[in-house]
Amino acid sequence: MRGLVNKRVLITGGASGIGKATAQRFLEEGSRVVVIDNDRAACERLREELPALSGTLIADVSEVAAVHQAFNELETVYQGLDVLINNAGISIRHSFMDITPEEWQQVIDVNLNGVFYVAQQATRRMLATGGGVIINMGSTNGLMGYPYYADYNASKAGVIELTRSMALELAPTVRVVAVCPGYVLTPMQEAEYFPEMLEAVNRKIPLGRHAQPEEVAALFAFLASEEAAYITGQHFVIDGGETAGGLASR
Repeated sequence: MRGLVNKRVLITGGASGIGKATAQRFLEEGSRVVVIDNDRAACERLREELPALSGTLIADVSEVAAVHQAFNELETVYQGLDVLINNAGISIRHSFMDITPEEWQQVIDVNLNGVFYVAQQATRRMLATGGGVIINMGSTNGLMGYPYYADYNASKAGVIELTRSMALELAPTVRVVAVCPGYVLTPMQEAEYFPEMLEAVNRKIPLGRHAQPEEVAALFAFLASEEAAYITGQHFVIDGGETAGGLASR
């Protein structure tokens, strides 16, 4: 992709799954990459696997003080920021009536509040240095209903609307978009779905399989690059055709 060499990139939730694949992709593009994650052991493994990383920072994005501290630490690595991949997120599979107030708050805190806290800190730095790109992690769950994920669905719908609002306010200096994957074969997905459930999902996807994390990472790279210089305020679905047919396809 054009324009990614030496770009200063920050990836939240970057120690595993889509975040890890995205760190690898941006390193391949010649970018400088720092990862934020709250899993210290996973960050240690990531540094061993990706020695070209510029650094890893330990922080829970749902805690505003921890986010501020992480960005203070980031300034010892980068003087400024070009690209934010706002990827950190969690999900809990449970029925609507079984969601506890604590679980609801936990999902909203990470998936929506965390996106806001990190994006605001990143934006301050991008505005100070003349521009940048913020890519928020949405989901097809934020665009249509899915059972057993009411809290997750609500958080991702909020991310999509936050993305649109940010794009309007921050243009033309900072571009803001959202990526909305469908089913992706990540450790989080495999922890929630038995093999039989994964196969049942595959049967309803026109392309017949889950996405690989590397495929989502490729979309992140395109949207962050100069190839996408006229794109802002939009969300991009990558779902193997799952949502194309609406109710008929389900």
